[in-house]
Amino acid sequence: MEKIKSWRDIRVVFLFTLLMTGVVLSGHSIPGKAEIAYAEEPSRSIPVLVDLGAGKCIPCKQMKPILEELETEYVGRFEVVFYDVWGDPKPAHEYGIHAIPTQIFLDEEGKELFRHVGFFSKEDILRTWNELGYNFDK
Repeated sequence: MEKIKSWRDIRVVFLFTLLMTGVVLSGHSIPGKAEIAYAEEPSRSIPVLVDLGAGKCIPCKQMKPILEELETEYVGRFEVVFYDVWGDPKPAHEYGIHAIPTQIFLDEEGKELFRHVGFFSKEDILRTWNELGYNFDK
């Protein structure tokens, strides 16, 4: 990794970061970033775990295998939906998120039951479902 050589470089990096944050928050997509991992609109016939993150965010990357496990192990009991908000910021606006990753627990009618920001382990996700009255024991 190349070292930053001057305050000018720091200002350029800061302005670029500020610009990209503004693009994401304004609802405009960034060219070439239209990829959404496994996002389909939730079915609403079963509870849904919505994870809003990004493919290059470190905690989001750590969440990916957990979400894939949950999606496979609990198919038919609850749905897992992932939105890449850097690729498509619209879901971030719709769900009113300000940081990623954010997990939102929805009931069968789409009503929000609980929200968590940051990395969330598989055990914590299952414990939260249980605390919300859903028992997904195998």
